[in-house]
Amino acid sequence: ERVKLAMGGDTGNPNVIEVIDIACDECPVGGYEVSDACRGCIAHRCEEVCPRHAIYFDEKQKAHIDKSKCIECGKCASVCPYSAIQNHRRPCENACKIKAISMNENKAAAIDNDKCIACGACVYQCPFGAIMDKSYILNVIDLIKKSEGNQKYKLYAVVAPSISSQFTYAKLGQVISGIKALGFYHVVEAALGADMAAYAEARELAEKDFLTTSCCPAFVAYIKSQFPDLMQYVSHTLSPAALISEYIKKTDAAAKVVFIGPCTAKKAEYREDRCKMPDGSPIVDSVLTFEELQALFDSRDIDITSLGEDVLDNASYYGRIFARSGGVTDAIRQSLKEQGLEDTDFRPIACDGIEECRIALLKKMKNVLPANFIEGMACRGGCIGGAGCLTHGEKNKAEVDKYGMEAYEKTISEAVRILNT
Repeated sequence: ERVKLAMGGDTGNPNVIEVIDIACDECPVGGYEVSDACRGCIAHRCEEVCPRHAIYFDEKQKAHIDKSKCIECGKCASVCPYSAIQNHRRPCENACKIKAISMNENKAAAIDNDKCIACGACVYQCPFGAIMDKSYILNVIDLIKKSEGNQKYKLYAVVAPSISSQFTYAKLGQVISGIKALGFYHVVEAALGADMAAYAEARELAEKDFLTTSCCPAFVAYIKSQFPDLMQYVSHTLSPAALISEYIKKTDAAAKVVFIGPCTAKKAEYREDRCKMPDGSPIVDSVLTFEELQALFDSRDIDITSLGEDVLDNASYYGRIFARSGGVTDAIRQSLKEQGLEDTDFRPIACDGIEECRIALLKKMKNVLPANFIEGMACRGGCIGGAGCLTHGEKNKAEVDKYGMEAYEKTISEAVRILNT
């Protein structure tokens, strides 16, 4: 099953996140259970409210739950004065804040594709690797081989700015050299696409009363599935990686592009019609997570710590900090200033994680949201919290900010100007 996922997974399943049923058997079934805090009270409120008569008592009057009758309604837990009945949920269920995961008749995890936004939180939290994102690593290997040493076509790698917080055992420049050693012609910062996005979204906001970001595909998917009436407010600007990839293909018609980043939802984004070139070909030809990039290094015995340092000098500070929560908001504010649009009504809210996104979107639906700009990041911390990351440490934000400060281009306008020279 894992080999199948490495080869692209179940072609009949449109979701990029899949459950390996045979591997999903180690977690306790969980559900509502009576803890040792049960005092054997005489009130027996839990028994009174149970609609299926699933509560029974032992000789010491301690409550127990008959799992064959329990329907997990939670009424017993809600009335227990001692909080002695608790709901023990599986890690994947806890991780999925949009409630897209449930247990099937075999007690294995099941994903509701209509709800799933492919954020990969369940993938990261499953302790047994029973939920995985489809891998297109073989497709990338094909792209490398068929380029014939970049003679038949040039193969570009577009790397997410969150790469600055990953591969902590080496220097960023060595990671870039390692990517080229795999057979890529050139490595380009997705952060330059972020500068492009900030420039365009600032102008879009100036023309509209309300706007949400479009850079996080999981956030956009969430709006589409749960708040379709708000899709009209999603920025029409492509995501940063798509923007810079589109630019690459406009300047080199034969080019192939692979996006490398922390995001499992990116694997779904590039199937969408809006992520196509005018001739119908994909803007991005394939996607790798940082985990998969490490796997490629290992497969080729590339020790990146032994390599020299290549330099990334395409983007500005503001493009690079798109990788962490609040970064897009900072970039839009700066872009408005640089374009002489600082008088634009800009009342932002930066939503860190899909739960905060949900609250903001609900408020917008009820017309009680004071903000007129929603920065939506499905993963906690932003892209640095993506499921495809190698590390999820507290230092990641600081590393991204440091990476931003090292940018040669100091303003968004300077970074975007490069594209016209």
